[in-house]
Amino acid sequence: MQCSSLEEVRSNIDRIDNKIIKLIAERRDFVIQASKFKKNEAGVKAPDRVEAVIAKVRKKAEEYGADAGMVEALYREMISGFINMELQEFSNSNRT
Repeated sequence: MQCSSLEEVRSNIDRIDNKIIKLIAERRDFVIQASKFKKNEAGVKAPDRVEAVIAKVRKKAEEYGADAGMVEALYREMISGFINMELQEFSNSNRT
């Protein structure tokens, strides 16, 4: 899509950002569900799973023409935040 003005470019960026944020919120819901199936903190941290996800998103980034390094950095930050949130959920559910 070729835009004819800066306002149109910004409008499209805003539209895409809205979709990305909705998808992150949806991902969060599944992360919370996942914490209920894990037996311990090691299962929450799951470094092998993290690296598998990183490899997968790097490959997808390359397929779609995105900067794989940037995508990896974004995912590492997002996964780190989700792991912290999941650890909190895990801890809260095991207090009883």
